[in-house]
Amino acid sequence: MRPEWLPEGADITTPNAARVYDYALGGFHNFDVDREFLKAAQREWPGVVALAHANRAYLGRVVRWLVDAGVRQFLDIGSGIPTLGNVHETAQDTAPTAKVVYVDIDPVAVAHGQRILRDNPSAVSVRGDLREPERILSDPEVLALLDFGEPVAVLMVAVLHFIDDEDDPAGIIRRFADATVAGSYLALSHGVPAGDDAAGQARVRQLYQRTPTTFHVRTVEQVTAWLNGWEIVAPGFVPINRWHPEDHHDTASAAVGAVARTGAGSVSCPAVPGGQTAGISRMYDSAGATEAGESDIGFHPSR
Repeated sequence: MRPEWLPEGADITTPNAARVYDYALGGFHNFDVDREFLKAAQREWPGVVALAHANRAYLGRVVRWLVDAGVRQFLDIGSGIPTLGNVHETAQDTAPTAKVVYVDIDPVAVAHGQRILRDNPSAVSVRGDLREPERILSDPEVLALLDFGEPVAVLMVAVLHFIDDEDDPAGIIRRFADATVAGSYLALSHGVPAGDDAAGQARVRQLYQRTPTTFHVRTVEQVTAWLNGWEIVAPGFVPINRWHPEDHHDTASAAVGAVARTGAGSVSCPAVPGGQTAGISRMYDSAGATEAGESDIGFHPSR
């Protein structure tokens, strides 16, 4: 029997990345097919669930940092199924006037978001595709809540590795930069090759090839190159567990993240021999990652 919260047309016969991630975080909006998928991924790469939790913790730290920096508007793209520590809860806990727009391509994520936000006039959940930035930026609900004449924090946390090179991730980021005023921010995280269990990563990649969702894990250098036109704030592009850490026991290393600000012109971290970004290679290598070619990780980009 289909639960009443499930939107019409939602496919529950194939693993869904948003629902798999929801299950990894202890949520309830998932099905047997999603749970079995995650169990299989865990067998192949035991770090999958820890990485999902590390990414969620990173998101919370980023939002708190942005609120402290004075940001009061958030556009969270690839937001996933709402669970504990949502952006609006984190932001509005400190800044009750903060406004949040969640955007996701998954109908289950959007429908559940709409349900929990019914009584919150400062947060909405809309359906949208990151590959179509113009549609997001012109969506009536987005424009009704966010004032793009004021700074906005655009959150792309663990979503860009769902985007094929052919869809131009750098161009997508550039379009959001063009739509926001100086003093706006972009926060992102992205899967990277990990050296602790490259074989396990590869096997998880094979699992995802059986679903509608594919991953493109890229090097630090590749991801950093997308941020021309943004000023990367301290501590720069680092493993997500090392971005203003609160839990020094977090050892996840297969994703990196950064927060960047508009208004300072084209800024990139200085290069060092070997093609890595200054400072990142030392931290990244010590976290157990490598400069290997493309591989894939097993967690959902929408937190």
